[in-house]
Amino acid sequence: MMRVLSLVILLASASVSLAFTSVPTISFIKRSTLNTVARNQINTNQRRHGGQICLGMAFESTEEVELDVEERFGKCIESIKRNLQTIRTGRANPAILDRVQVDYYGAPTPLNQMASISVPNSQQLTIEAYDKSVTVDIEKAIIESGLGLTPSNDGTMIRINIPAITEDRRKELLKQCKAMGEDTKVSIRNVRRDGVETVKKMEKAGDIGEDESKGSQDEIQKLTDKFVKEVDSVVSAKETEVMKV
Repeated sequence: MMRVLSLVILLASASVSLAFTSVPTISFIKRSTLNTVARNQINTNQRRHGGQICLGMAFESTEEVELDVEERFGKCIESIKRNLQTIRTGRANPAILDRVQVDYYGAPTPLNQMASISVPNSQQLTIEAYDKSVTVDIEKAIIESGLGLTPSNDGTMIRINIPAITEDRRKELLKQCKAMGEDTKVSIRNVRRDGVETVKKMEKAGDIGEDESKGSQDEIQKLTDKFVKEVDSVVSAKETEVMKV
């Protein structure tokens, strides 16, 4: 009888122990699930403004808003610098082919991911496809890119002689530079708008006072002015390069 009673007590203790050790595991799973849901909600709340991605996230301070705005302004500058590199001048530069997309089995693919691009001299580029069967497709993509280049295909390698730029062509390239600059300024203003709206919402919710709200909005405007001037500087440098004979 005593053995039966001991066995019952032992089983009861094991059940209680199992119940208590199960609680943290269940709690952990719930927290993990909630974190996943939160991340998915953030992704769902993404929206695009002028080519920039704005996350529907909550900020704890105006300093965080300003840092986010400044970071996104920086990405705008990086973007226009990359795009301006694709505008050709009178010298060979592989970057002018960065925006060329090749139809690779029905999928638009960047040329620089499909071939090696070399600069044998200051007036010539050579392109050697990793897959020789698409050499003709690469040639076609370059012709249709609007860069004004005439590739020469010998079946295994494509050569591009960089011609001197005519005065009319220079004027067209200057217009492209200005257009890229204006597009970037639009993106910067969109980022500014997002930042200001976020600060105003924080003020309306009572998270910050009126003075702090105004101070943060002023700081965002100063950042805006700074990066707009940087856009002008980057575009001006490219225009000088284009006009150089």
